Amino acid sequence: MAVCTVYTTRSLNSTCSISTPSKTQQNSHQKQLVLYSSGKRSSKRGSSSSSRPWVISCSGSAGDSQTVVIGLAADSGCGKSTFMRRLTSVFGGAAEPPKGGNPDSNTLISDMTTVICLDDYHSLDRTGRKEKGALKSGVAVDKPIYNHVTGLLDPPELIKPPKILVIEGLHPMFDERVSDLLDFSIYLDISNEVKFAWKIQRDMAERGHSLESIKASIEARKPDFDAYIDPQKQYADAVIEVLPTQLIPDDNEGKVLRVRLIMKEGVKNFSPVYLFDEGSTISWIPCGRKLTCSYPGIKFSYGPDSYFGNEVSVLEMDGQFDRLDELIYVESHLSNLSTKFYGEVTQQMLKHADFPGSNNGTGLFQTIVGLKIRDLYEQITSTKTAAPLEATKA
Repeated sequence: MAVCTVYTTRSLNSTCSISTPSKTQQNSHQKQLVLYSSGKRSSKRGSSSSSRPWVISCSGSAGDSQTVVIGLAADSGCGKSTFMRRLTSVFGGAAEPPKGGNPDSNTLISDMTTVICLDDYHSLDRTGRKEKGALKSGVAVDKPIYNHVTGLLDPPELIKPPKILVIEGLHPMFDERVSDLLDFSIYLDISNEVKFAWKIQRDMAERGHSLESIKASIEARKPDFDAYIDPQKQYADAVIEVLPTQLIPDDNEGKVLRVRLIMKEGVKNFSPVYLFDEGSTISWIPCGRKLTCSYPGIKFSYGPDSYFGNEVSVLEMDGQFDRLDELIYVESHLSNLSTKFYGEVTQQMLKHADFPGSNNGTGLFQTIVGLKIRDLYEQITSTKTAAPLEATKA
């Protein structure tokens, strides 16, 4: 039986880094996540001066199913929660907080996956109260819940060890030793213009923050973002980059988006998606008889590139869909999607048509990455997961 353990200790400050030693014991395999808290941040990626860690450890005896660990990094308000809902949907079952627990929990659980928000592991809440915890080991663990409205830690919740553990938050790739833990990593890279519009929508409409407080928060957080969050994208296996459109000259509204899926070459158990011909450079405007396009239209691009010194393949979509059911036409021209049946991408998009980004490249590429993660899980564990129930009705 797999065992997950969380060690928690008193911390001195709210500065966190992550280290992830991987241990192999006799007849067992263990993955371990350690979050160190310290009063000062080193200029070097991955260093920490504190010996007071949070530890999340998953282990199992020989023959047990292996826990596959996925990391998702992005700044606050950049769509991590929406991405997680799309990902868990790919594996079937509803993603929801632990049953009988806090309805405001940041944790999402489905039959196959557990999504843990690393932002829950604040060493101090906003009132300066020190964190208190205890060693929890065995089949399940207690994990704190960070309340975005009050800025406090809510009572902990019980989490059982999953087949797929997704750790999402601001810093899951900050420490270079995280490569010993993560089987795959994603970074959501939102341009400043788009990020500001999204943050206003979320924090004003959903959390009741004022425009002035949002602007002040962005400016106050920018140095930390530049130093500790943004650099993580160079280490990610896949990056979803969201930019203003190039289809509308001098566009200031930010309603139409240009989205790029940057896929690193040579990643184990992962083959980049391509358009028409793998390795070629292609520009494609699919609008016409099979795809309805109102102004400003839709444009796809694909080709090889270099990203922070790494060879990558880049798939880009600029514009938005008028009718999601017509997405099947675009899907039919994409390869290496890791779908289980023809039209699965389109089906997933239609299923969550009310999710943010469902009419543009953010939703499309999040869905594709979710399918690729499912395929990666199956390759690592040599297990074939069942297609979602809707597949049998297609």
